[in-house]
Amino acid sequence: MVMWVFGYGSLVWNPGFHYDEKVLGFIKGYKRVFDLACIDHRGTPEHPARTCTLEKAEEAICWGAAFCVRGGPEKERLAMEYLERRECEYDLKTCVDFYKEDDPLKPAVTGVIVFTSTPDKVSNKYYLGPAPLEDMARQIATANGPCGNNRDYLFLLEKAMHDIGHEEDYVIELANEVRKVLAESSTKKVSPVKESIASRVANKSKNNVPTAHQILPHHPEAVATTI
Repeated sequence: MVMWVFGYGSLVWNPGFHYDEKVLGFIKGYKRVFDLACIDHRGTPEHPARTCTLEKAEEAICWGAAFCVRGGPEKERLAMEYLERRECEYDLKTCVDFYKEDDPLKPAVTGVIVFTSTPDKVSNKYYLGPAPLEDMARQIATANGPCGNNRDYLFLLEKAMHDIGHEEDYVIELANEVRKVLAESSTKKVSPVKESIASRVANKSKNNVPTAHQILPHHPEAVATTI
């Protein structure tokens, strides 16, 4: 007995279950999108994370890794039980053909299981749907959950695709937009402090008040905010 599972998200770098073989390759007719909510790993019900799922696209291919589980029904059952708990936001299991780079026309494995989701907000409560890149980036930059933050999920996926030699423009573009949001957020946190000190220095000539270096020693909290 043999079971194959295709990973295209966190399974690529962190499968979390016992497997006997890992093969790098791709599936056809699907593209990776960040349209699925995660409320128990990288996000919460109040502030869901955005994780990747697959969307049908006729000419697309999606790179990832196929994991083989050998050893009989019990071993397969344990692996599938783990995956169903972990991938609980995915409401579909689809069987696909899996291809390797050295033979892109002939499937290396058929009947590979892949977890996907129904792209419908009514029937699938976890489906967020597409959004402008900037909106997705802001959501990913700020979402956190029991297993970590949403941005690390994206950055680890970006690294995993680089490591297997198949970087993806969509993932890179989204990751760079998240970095931009994080940089802007960091700047905003610092700016009010600088502005406050600059204001005190500017006002000294108008009101004949002590200079900034004379004020700060008497206000420890002002020193703390500038460190």
